[in-house]
Amino acid sequence: QVQLAESGGGLVQVGGSLKLSCTASASGRAFSISNMAWYRQPPGKEREWVASAPSGRRQMYADSVKGRFTISRDNARNTVYLQMNSLEPEDTANYYCVTSTSEGDFYGQGTQVTVSS
Repeated sequence: QVQLAESGGGLVQVGGSLKLSCTASASGRAFSISNMAWYRQPPGKEREWVASAPSGRRQMYADSVKGRFTISRDNARNTVYLQMNSLEPEDTANYYCVTSTSEGDFYGQGTQVTVSS
């Protein structure tokens, strides 16, 4: 079992910025990661994909966040980040990371982002 620990959510005003992080660990066991991604679920809506950072490939973004969000990875720390700029009320959601590893796919618990107008 791979555990994911997310942090960085909070309350921010329109136009503000937040940086989320998600670290994968497995109680000292070695594992490989093929992809780390962020999803979000706005209140009362379906889950939606936000961005992906596949190993050795270009990052990908949903059209709704392109140009405002940046996904990056620190492979030495098994950590993925999501830098969110120019936040809008529509970005309010529970954000969680999904990691594809040699032991399977794992989902984090999520971190809440609230953008106030």
